[in-house]
Amino acid sequence: MADQSFDIVISGGGVAGLSAACLLGAEGYKVLCLDPAAPVTDRSAEGADLRTTAFLQPARALLEDAGLWERLAPHAAPLEIMRIVDAGGPAPEARLIRDFRAAEISEQPFGWNLPNWLLRREMVAQLADLERVTFRPGIGTTSLFTRDSGAIVGLSDGTRVRTRLVLAADGRASPMRSAAGISVKTTRYGQKALAFAVTHTEPHQNISTEIHRSGGPFTLVPLPDFEGCPSSAVVWMEDGPKAQDLALLPVAEFEAAASERSTGILGPLTLRTRRAIWPIVTQVADRMAGQRIALMAEAAHVLPPIGAQGLNMSLGDLRALRDLMRKADDPGSAEVLEAYDRARHREVKIRAAGIDLLNRASQVAPQPLRDLRAAGLQTLYGAAPVRRMLMQMGLGVS
Repeated sequence: MADQSFDIVISGGGVAGLSAACLLGAEGYKVLCLDPAAPVTDRSAEGADLRTTAFLQPARALLEDAGLWERLAPHAAPLEIMRIVDAGGPAPEARLIRDFRAAEISEQPFGWNLPNWLLRREMVAQLADLERVTFRPGIGTTSLFTRDSGAIVGLSDGTRVRTRLVLAADGRASPMRSAAGISVKTTRYGQKALAFAVTHTEPHQNISTEIHRSGGPFTLVPLPDFEGCPSSAVVWMEDGPKAQDLALLPVAEFEAAASERSTGILGPLTLRTRRAIWPIVTQVADRMAGQRIALMAEAAHVLPPIGAQGLNMSLGDLRALRDLMRKADDPGSAEVLEAYDRARHREVKIRAAGIDLLNRASQVAPQPLRDLRAAGLQTLYGAAPVRRMLMQMGLGVS
């Protein structure tokens, strides 16, 4: 494939990169999507991504444009209510429960939740139906040379390709971002997150539940029933050493600890997958674009998993870039990329700062600060106009 040419080369075949390949292929561009690892598309396979993604309302239209929604809809669990539980009292019990209902602001759910391994499976299947998209799992990007007229990308198999635009969707350690000389600012919290799936005795009723005590939130997100039992995905954020200890507990002890941390709101929890663990950081690139390169997803911004902002911000990147490209003959022109940076970078920084504050509030351990957090939730919830505004901001709609 020496010096083969494409309109767009996407570095990264995670959920964000595959979404971009589907959308831009549907737009008619000649696309090459690369990832050094083949996507794991089976829940029980080694290396399967056990996290889930909640696609908020604005993301659905983009998925429809990409031809993906029809594939995903049968597997999606709607999120009708966002429930916040404060369990910051002396005992791990729910002392304050507040529900934010999608019906207050919309006729649709807040969003739809899907497992990441299933997203990869359906996205890879969609790519196979797109004639102008080439997906090469097992091949990564290694070098980048840009000029006004285009870019040359070196690949891990020793070949290189020409392109008009490089779209870096290759993660928080993005090789293409580094090759373009774009720096990042990273904030560390000393936290880690455990991701796993459970079944439980009580139905989740399409409610996403975020439980605050200390160390970070414990979040239960609805999934379709598993083997006839109600099921949820869990992201459990804790201080790093405690998270490591939890990851190593025998299953029965872990289930007991998770059930206690959940305040028993859905009944006893039964572990149904392995436990994945990863560090929590906030990371924002100094800019979103350079010569012939655009950054999106975790190559541009990494956030703590609060409020379903991560991938939805990534799809916001993709939507903005697609809309700008529609107005231009050259998808990688300086005008397109400068406009993309202006359109996205400020919003990314604002949302990152907001999630940073929420995460720090969720970490607090001293009892007086936990009481103050509960009082703040009560105040915000009690003011209906403020509650509606916060829900709309969370969705990214006005």
